[in-house]
Order: sequence, then C-alpha cells, then structure tokens
Amino acid sequence: MKNVAQKTGVSVATVSHVINETRFVREGTKKKVLKAMKELNYYPNFAARSLRSRKSNVIGLLVPDISILFFTSVVRGVENAIKKHGYTLMLSDSGEKLENEIEQIKIYNTQLIDGLIMAPVSGDHTFLNELLSGYFPVVFIDRKPEGYQGDCILVNNIKGTYDALSVLIEKGHTKIGIITGLLGLTTTEERLIGYKKVLTDYGLKINKNLIKVGDSQFESGYKLTKELLEHTDITALFVTNDLMTVGAMHFLKEKQVKVPNDLAIIGFDDCIWASITDPPLTVIKQPSQKIGEKATELLIKRIKKEEIGEYKEYRLPTRLVIRDSC
Repeated sequence: MKNVAQKTGVSVATVSHVINETRFVREGTKKKVLKAMKELNYYPNFAARSLRSRKSNVIGLLVPDISILFFTSVVRGVENAIKKHGYTLMLSDSGEKLENEIEQIKIYNTQLIDGLIMAPVSGDHTFLNELLSGYFPVVFIDRKPEGYQGDCILVNNIKGTYDALSVLIEKGHTKIGIITGLLGLTTTEERLIGYKKVLTDYGLKINKNLIKVGDSQFESGYKLTKELLEHTDITALFVTNDLMTVGAMHFLKEKQVKVPNDLAIIGFDDCIWASITDPPLTVIKQPSQKIGEKATELLIKRIKKEEIGEYKEYRLPTRLVIRDSC
C-alpha cells in the first residue's frame, strides 16, 4: 500500500479507502490508485481483510444442477451484477439433494460469505430458520423454500404455461400431455396449476393419464415421452424443463415422429439449441440472466442495509417464442 501511495502521490489512507470503499474518493484519484495497483501487481489480502472487518466481499450461489442451461445463464447474470459492486462469487451445486444442500450451507457458514443466492431443492426447509440464523442475508431464486420465509425472485410460471397451452388449444388440440419435473418444487407445482387451469377454462377434461412426473433429467424426458405416445392418443406435448425436453425430442427423432404434424410440442426455457432443432422448438422463455441480476441487486441491498423490513417477492414475466414445433 505504501508503494501504491508513493506511485500515485496520495496517502496510504486514501489507498485504503479505495480498496475497502470506506470513504468517498474522487473518481480520478480512484482510477489512479487502481491503475497503480495493477502496474505494481498488488492484490489486497482479502482473507486478512475479512477477518478484521467480518466482510469478505464474497457472495455464495447454490444451485441444484449447473448442467441445466437455465442455471448456467442465472450464474452469468449473477456474475454480471456482482462485478459492478466489487464482489466475487463462490458457486456450488447441490445435485438436487437436500443433504448436499444442508452440508453446503454449513460450509458457507464457515467461509464468511456476505450473502447467499439459492435455488432450493424439493423438501421441508424449516431447518433454515436455525441454519441461516444471523449468518448472512439470503435471496431465493426460481423456487420458494417450503417452511421458510425469505426474499424470492421468481417467474410467472402459471401465466407462462397458460399462454403457451392456449395456443395449442386454439389450434384444435384437446389431448395435451405434460411431462414435468420433481414434485414439491415451486416451478413444478405452478406449471401444473397453469396446465390444469387452461384446460378447465377451455372446458377440457383433466386426464391424469396425460400427466407424467419425472426427475427433471434427459432420461426421464425420453422415457415419459415414450410412455405417452405408446399408451395415450395425445396430439400435443408440453415439457416443463430443458433437459426433459431434450429427452423428449430425442425420442421423437428416434421414432421418426413428425413434429408438428404427428405431435406438436412446446418446451420451457429458450436454450440455444431450441432454435436449431428440426423443426425449431416453440418455448416459454424465462429471463434467466435477469433473475440472477435482480437477485444480486436485492441481496447487496440487504447486505448494505439499504433494503430492510419485510421480505420481497418479485415475479418476472415469461415470453412465448413461437417457432415451428406447434
């Protein structure tokens, strides 16, 4: 710090204020200090700083499955936002298992993170009332935890599903199958509500045989699509996450099912591959990066005590992207 101060002609205290953001420093001076730090290859010892200040400038992000492209995009949104505020990211994956999630939160409690963004797995989360007590603020994304109250950034799953399936019904489809992921998750439950609501509103019967529940993985999408086509007479299919949609599309291609002539299909999430399938896939697009950015902005406000009081729930809109599969 002394070398940086000498190189820039400012005091050591000013250098410290720039690094720690403990006092206002003019933008020109700040740029000179940061430039000198870079030229001198000086990086502050953040571990030592955090022990002194109880602040680490690290935000934790806990997702259930980083291989799902939706969560990959959320991570990108979080990274975009934290860089603006001088934070770094500590990422972990629970593998959709409650025991892994609990263990990871315990690790975060010992790592001195300043806040946590988390997509909870299925199951009772009343344990968070004790496990998170006073350690750091938390913002939940994509899913609401069962048995625990906190800030949430979600999408309007019910409306998104309703709008998409309305298109199928208005094209004459009356027997629409649905393949959905793990029960007990906000996303699953709300998309099922949207599915049942649109059928009811259009005067169609809800047939339990057309509702298939899997584990949100590729193999499950393949297997359940096979079951529906072999044992029902559906003319359209709605798949509620990207990995299961890939599995469904793989089965249809393998069996040479013509889309949309033999079967119309709509997926959830607009991953990059959706526009290059044959035919291009109609999807319900989620603002995944925006979810990450919004969650980060809210969390940092909680960390800095700029946002206090009651927990907030934000519902971001989805968008139907119509292509050639329906």
